[in-house]
Amino acid sequence: MTTQASPRERLLDAAGELFYLGGVNVGVETLCKAAGVSKKSMYQLFRSKDEVIAESLARRGPSYQALLLPADDDGRTPRERMLHVFERQDEVVADGKYLGCPLVSTAIELKNAEHPGSVVARRLKQELTDFFESEAAAAGARDPELLAQQLTIVFDGASARAVVRAQSLDGIGVTTAAALLDAAGVAA
Repeated sequence: MTTQASPRERLLDAAGELFYLGGVNVGVETLCKAAGVSKKSMYQLFRSKDEVIAESLARRGPSYQALLLPADDDGRTPRERMLHVFERQDEVVADGKYLGCPLVSTAIELKNAEHPGSVVARRLKQELTDFFESEAAAAGARDPELLAQQLTIVFDGASARAVVRAQSLDGIGVTTAAALLDAAGVAA
């Protein structure tokens, strides 16, 4: 027996897709039409479009993170686990449908650090940085916190480059991350 998605779930799923494809300025009417939900119903379920933005990002963000991060205790070294993120980024970009990191894209569009969507984006982006810091510490990096910040910047920069240039990364993120790992004393 198949359970049908609730109006709330349909709105969040449609918002996640539409906001990634067209930005957070997609209109409420377009969103409601895509979800098959009336505007009245949307405003009964959510206080505002801002809340829809934040909750759709919170719903979609973990699957984006899971796409990039290695499985827990996968037997690889911390260095291999950190480089895995950049290898996955290369693969995701190469499929030709990549429109940038949804977390960074949302925060840039909103231009307000206190917007609920920006708060969610920042929290989820911090999870990636925290992953890098944990792995860097396990690998014995000289300054795990600094290395984690640098790796996050490389990830975000590679993401932006892929969008601006509309082409594959061809390993630039992996190569740059590896150079940072080497400089931080994280052996191969």
